[in-house]
Amino acid sequence: MRFFWSFFWAILISGVISYVLTSMAGNEFQPISTLIVAIILTLVVYVLGEGVLKAENEH
Repeated sequence: MRFFWSFFWAILISGVISYVLTSMAGNEFQPISTLIVAIILTLVVYVLGEGVLKAENEH
């Protein structure tokens, strides 16, 4: 369930950031790029949460 919520919040946060940045630049909002950023952000959260940060706490 925590993976779902991570992906959910990644979509929301990257959507807002993409919308604001494209509006400021005067470009068209593209939801596909937002989804790609959300997937990358979710993978980074998974790697940090399951690998890097757990290994640091065990030492």
